[in-house]
Amino acid sequence: MTRRPEEPGPGIDQLLDQVRERLDRVDPVTAHHAQLDGQAVLVDIRPIAQRAEFGEIPDALVIERNVLEWRLDPRSAARIDIADHPQLWPIIVCQEGYASSLAAASLQDIGLPRATDLAGGFAAWRAAGLPVVNPHR
Repeated sequence: MTRRPEEPGPGIDQLLDQVRERLDRVDPVTAHHAQLDGQAVLVDIRPIAQRAEFGEIPDALVIERNVLEWRLDPRSAARIDIADHPQLWPIIVCQEGYASSLAAASLQDIGLPRATDLAGGFAAWRAAGLPVVNPHR
């Protein structure tokens, strides 16, 4: 007896569109003001090579993508202190704003309803002329 292949799920572009429908994405200036006012924490999920090449956002919390959910889930034994804050508003940052959308949706899925991402990512932040430290480009 042969088995029929499962129906494929959405492609990555369709999945990205689906998760972005539920995100209240923020632009760089809004993210910067929310960070300065202490309303939000910017979470940079880029790998070290990208941070070294392009620079970093001052005072952003660096949590690489592969451990993000464990560090921010308040029920996780591997969580960091800020994960216990009930009104946590994490704004996820990647290089161009794609992986961050998927990561923010994943955080929403584990119970962080305010999680969102930075539209355009670090590239948009830098293009907006906002503060950057250690830029090598």
